[in-house]
Amino acid sequence: STPAPSAPSAATPAPEPQVLVAEVQVVGIQGNPAEAELLDALYGAIKTRPGAASTRTQLQADQNAIYGTGLFSNVQVLPEDTPLGVRVTFVVDPNPILTKVETEGATKLPKSVIDDIFADAYGRVVNLQRLQAKLKKINTWYKENSYVLAQVVDASRISPQGVLTLKIAEGIVSDIQVRYLNADGKTVDEEGKPLQGKTRPYIITREFSLKPGDVFSRKQVEGDLKRVFDLGLFSDVRLSLEPDPQDPTKVIVIPNVQESQTGNLSAGVGFSSVSGIFGTIGFQEQNLGGNNQKLSFNGSLGVRQALFDISFTNPWLDGDPNRTSFSASIFSSIEAPLPFINGPITDNLPNGNQILAARYGGQLIWGRPLTDNIYQRSEWSAFWGFQAQAVNIQDFDGNAFNVDQFGNPLTASGGTQDVLTGVPVGITRDTRNDAQAATSGSLYRLGNTFYFPVLNNGVLFNRVTGNFSWYLPAQIVRWTEGCQKANPNAKECPQTFAFNVQGGWASGNVPPYEALCIGGVNTIRGYQECGVASGSAYLFGTAEYRFPFPWISEFVSGAVFLDAGSDLGSAGGVIGTPGLARGKPGAGLGYGLGVRINTPVGPVRLDYAQNTDNGNQLGFAIGQKF
Repeated sequence: STPAPSAPSAATPAPEPQVLVAEVQVVGIQGNPAEAELLDALYGAIKTRPGAASTRTQLQADQNAIYGTGLFSNVQVLPEDTPLGVRVTFVVDPNPILTKVETEGATKLPKSVIDDIFADAYGRVVNLQRLQAKLKKINTWYKENSYVLAQVVDASRISPQGVLTLKIAEGIVSDIQVRYLNADGKTVDEEGKPLQGKTRPYIITREFSLKPGDVFSRKQVEGDLKRVFDLGLFSDVRLSLEPDPQDPTKVIVIPNVQESQTGNLSAGVGFSSVSGIFGTIGFQEQNLGGNNQKLSFNGSLGVRQALFDISFTNPWLDGDPNRTSFSASIFSSIEAPLPFINGPITDNLPNGNQILAARYGGQLIWGRPLTDNIYQRSEWSAFWGFQAQAVNIQDFDGNAFNVDQFGNPLTASGGTQDVLTGVPVGITRDTRNDAQAATSGSLYRLGNTFYFPVLNNGVLFNRVTGNFSWYLPAQIVRWTEGCQKANPNAKECPQTFAFNVQGGWASGNVPPYEALCIGGVNTIRGYQECGVASGSAYLFGTAEYRFPFPWISEFVSGAVFLDAGSDLGSAGGVIGTPGLARGKPGAGLGYGLGVRINTPVGPVRLDYAQNTDNGNQLGFAIGQKF
């Protein structure tokens, strides 16, 4: 059979009419200082050529290509018939020659950066294509300098004189608003109302060096958040940003805080060789009235010990621009003074009982950063104050004495009671990266207390002490895999070489109970407390290598240490020579290893140390040695 004829195909569009181009000319460039550059760019962009055919589509493409060079603000194509064909005229408006770059809204961008970026563009026709690359460099400079919200928002204003004006939105902070989080991380209650916290908002916002009107800086706000967290009042501190509804170019900074438990009541029973069996009770509130003020009470009662103290601390006096702190305390205690214990020779009171000192008094201390920038982590600070106390030498039954069983004086005034009134002053410089677990930086402290007589049983003497700690990051053993197993965010196991040197010197009528002690868990390990020396001077040093135990827990770490020190032959420089009377060696060296367990109250430290006198000690303490 004959197949049916197929349906006719769709009509093919008629080909676009072509014309012969007789001439191509350019209008608008003549006389321009950059005429040659402009002509080269234009003719390099178009495809229309004399003697060749062209179409309307081709001319439109040429027009777009001329715009694409970035050198022209306006381009028109005018075709005109001539006896020889079509004359194509490109009428163009070149961009001005760049003479200057000005900015609006830029407070952080140095002029030198602008000049460096545009150095190769001055004196040349503004090229909008190259301009975009330069704007990216400006935005990159902002990001690299922590101004992560800043960017160029408009670069379209170019005056006929070649002045380019860049409008920049740097991300100005319009406000800082505190939000409180509950345990689920929410900021509102079941009724949708914002949660209210115990801590007053200004306690948080005053820790911010970033203020309304400042340009938002990621690096700056990270330091601010760390200071808020270091207050010890919050279990979590987060940051969020919102655009200001009144001005979207500005930002509202929102610290979101989750408050932790700041009140603590404790009680316990313990035993020590000095005090015997004793019971303790304590109370501490670290956020009194929501003002970050600290109030604490501690009491202890034992067979040979009774003490209590009440202290109040305000770390930043309200309204003070210098961040002045204030603390006050009163205390009363009955306990064995360290200089009178732990020597090879036992030296008690004439009645055979242990020497005890009953003290009561108090002190006032003020402190203040010395740097201009009170928010600077690495800062010099100073403290000063006043203290007064009465010291009675007695046994636990209250019988008073002024000499020991060998007739050595036990006070400076000659009676059974001394009154000490002193003025403590000191300076500190802290560059540690972490006050609780430093792995780099240093800490320097120098203090002096001058005691002067006010009453007949007052004492005149002076005591100066110095303390220097230095921390160096280390990577002796690479336990990265173990660390990442314990903490997936860990890049390396933190390891540290830690060094500490301490020294002190007392002059004048130094009371025997105020002798400078070395020996024990906080000075030279491997010896009993104050078991090395009780003199008028001391110098000791410590070297530690601190390392983690990643295969056990991220909360457990260890240390290898070496301690050494001496009283520098000063045992005879103290009234009553308590070190000599008890046969203390005056110098010692201890070495060993220890374990640290991180807890909410700080690292718990357990150290085992051997000394060069064939003795050893197992020491327990809260917090790193330095």
